[in-house]
Amino acid sequence: MSNTNNTSESQGSQQSSRRTQKPQKPQESQGSQESRRPRPMEVLREARAQLAELTGMTAETVSSFEQTEEGWALEVEVLELERVPDTMSLMGSYQVELDAEGQLTGYRRVRRYERGRADARGSGGR
Repeated sequence: MSNTNNTSESQGSQQSSRRTQKPQKPQESQGSQESRRPRPMEVLREARAQLAELTGMTAETVSSFEQTEEGWALEVEVLELERVPDTMSLMGSYQVELDAEGQLTGYRRVRRYERGRADARGSGGR
């Protein structure tokens, strides 16, 4: 029974600490959202999610990422067509552009390849 009481007490203290934290979070985030640039990891996650939502395809990896004067530029590897075996699946490499707040402003596919194939770029077209 003492475990039940301890559990109830700890739950009560957790709930009361949650109540005190809730009003503080919106106040802090309102002021900081307007004035701060998103962090790189936030930009990466948001870019992958936005691209997946727009294309309906799974964004697997980010192979290139840089901050630009206008915002952000990424190259994202996307699973376009799943095949068996997995090494024969078709992948697409997409150039993705985001504004300074991390909102997707444009994307385009720059290449398409089989997952199991070596990159032919820079090797004389082999």
